[in-house]
Amino acid sequence: MRPRRILALCSLTLACGLTALAGAAGAPGSAAAARAAHHARAAKALSVPTALARLLASGSIEQSAYARYTAAYSAATRSLSRLSGTRRSELGAVLANLRAIAAAGGFIPSRLPALFLTLERNRQWWTTEPLLSSGERVSFPGSKIVWEYYTGQGVEIQWLGTFGEANGFYGNHENTNLRQLLGEVLPLATQRAGGLAWEYLFRFDGGVPPWTSGLSQGTALQVLARSWSRFKEPALLQAAQKALGIFQRTPPQGVRVSTAAGAEYAEYTYTPGDRILNGFIQSLVGLYDYTSITKDPLGLKLFEAGDAEARAEVPHYDTGAWSLYDQHGESNLNYHELLTEFLQHLCERTRGGLPLTTASPPPAGAPTSPTTTPTTTPGTTPTTTTTTGGGSPAPSARAAGSTPAAAVPGDSIYCTTAQRFTADLRTPPKATILTTKLRGGTRAGVQISLSKISSVTMTVRQGSRTVARNGAILERGRPKLLWVTPSSGGTFTVTIAARDLAGNFSTTSATVVVSHH
Repeated sequence: MRPRRILALCSLTLACGLTALAGAAGAPGSAAAARAAHHARAAKALSVPTALARLLASGSIEQSAYARYTAAYSAATRSLSRLSGTRRSELGAVLANLRAIAAAGGFIPSRLPALFLTLERNRQWWTTEPLLSSGERVSFPGSKIVWEYYTGQGVEIQWLGTFGEANGFYGNHENTNLRQLLGEVLPLATQRAGGLAWEYLFRFDGGVPPWTSGLSQGTALQVLARSWSRFKEPALLQAAQKALGIFQRTPPQGVRVSTAAGAEYAEYTYTPGDRILNGFIQSLVGLYDYTSITKDPLGLKLFEAGDAEARAEVPHYDTGAWSLYDQHGESNLNYHELLTEFLQHLCERTRGGLPLTTASPPPAGAPTSPTTTPTTTPGTTPTTTTTTGGGSPAPSARAAGSTPAAAVPGDSIYCTTAQRFTADLRTPPKATILTTKLRGGTRAGVQISLSKISSVTMTVRQGSRTVARNGAILERGRPKLLWVTPSSGGTFTVTIAARDLAGNFSTTSATVVVSHH
């Protein structure tokens, strides 16, 4: 059988996370100068063969593993010499990442299986398979792991998509497929932050491998806890417990960023300052589900710290007409819908109380959100926690569950925000023309007030004649649209048509007087 191309590139699921961000942030590894400097440093440092030989000599890896890895490296370098164009550049990028990790001392035994599997899959793809479109997903015969093509970085394991696939198998009771996928992913975890993490091994949006994500790790927690509840296999519980490591450690090893209210769990270990809300909320989803299933007090502690921060943070991401993606800009449509879904899950969960409350526990390992599409959504089970006033974590004694379950204080925040974001999907943008006078013969700007990110078109007419037209995708605020005004001046009708990302449409007109130049 040949590798399979997965036709659905990205739908409204967690698995869209890294794909959509790549489009917004630019192609990974796009700075040629940075790559050259990076590769120059790597060339002077530890080589892949030397790093492997040292591990063998120290007894860190077996002779069989050493032979397998060196053979894979030699085969890839031979194949590279016979390739050209895109195929050569993509396999070359994977080899460059491998060499850079070796040079930085990153060849630890637990990381090698994922590193060399990535190398072997890329050699296979670029020597025998068709070229891919950016963001296209593929799979290989006999494997359930989801891979994605990142332009300039080859095909890489899409951990969010992979754990999403596992959640789909779980929800559909495809136990054979679920067991197979778990059997593949557990050996690919790396020792990191005092526990285990599933790492991304490619350059992305300024991040240098290996890095990991609170978003994908939270989804892994959910999958492992659910699977343990079904199969009762100790290895699954142990892996889930170890996966808590990155939520306890600060970047770059972990994702925990301490705040005045509690803790933010970063989406990327290499950018702890980026406050990406959808990834943070999904990490809480995973922590909640893990805790409700395993009854682990550490899970409750980590969840409560994150919930305290989320309750303080969520209102600031509501513009009144749309959601913010991070602290800098608005969400695209996919992220707005995704965040809305996660907040709704959190709303549902927090209404039920803390994850360790025994008065009304969720069914062990069962999906609790009927709105989730299990075949595509990696971490759709929302998680929520309860804290005491002032944003400090609630006393751990509440984990005893001796009193009836009470809603988490944050549930109203999550519920009302989800409701408003849902309404935003049906509400047209509000545009107002602020400019009334302009000087003739100039490159002038017609300023508008815009309620949310929209595709905006400006049409200028004098009588029945159209004299100018301009358009752009504009974010909320008071942007301007350029108009080269006529020197002769006159009175004009300016019409602004705005269509938001969800397709809602509005139009408004105003009279603008242009003075004679």
